[in-house]
Amino acid sequence: MQLYVLISGKVQGVGFRNFTQRNANQLGVKGYAKNLANGKVEVVAIGDKLYLNELIKKLWQGPRSSRVDDIKIEERAITDEFKSFGVRY
Repeated sequence: MQLYVLISGKVQGVGFRNFTQRNANQLGVKGYAKNLANGKVEVVAIGDKLYLNELIKKLWQGPRSSRVDDIKIEERAITDEFKSFGVRY
């Protein structure tokens, strides 16, 4: 299963991408996290539904200095192959 996720709030400049990468790697989820020009963080995550749901719960918490206002989630067909979870710039 692949999810396309947009996180809004105070999510840039607070370690959100690294937080996401750390949690995704612990769960065995592959994909990436990327800051967008509009202040949001984009996450593409591929994995088992159970682990993706756990990752979404973690994203709602975010790192200590963040504030998550909204998370939009779209389920998409798997279009990319990822070997791990990374941070994109």
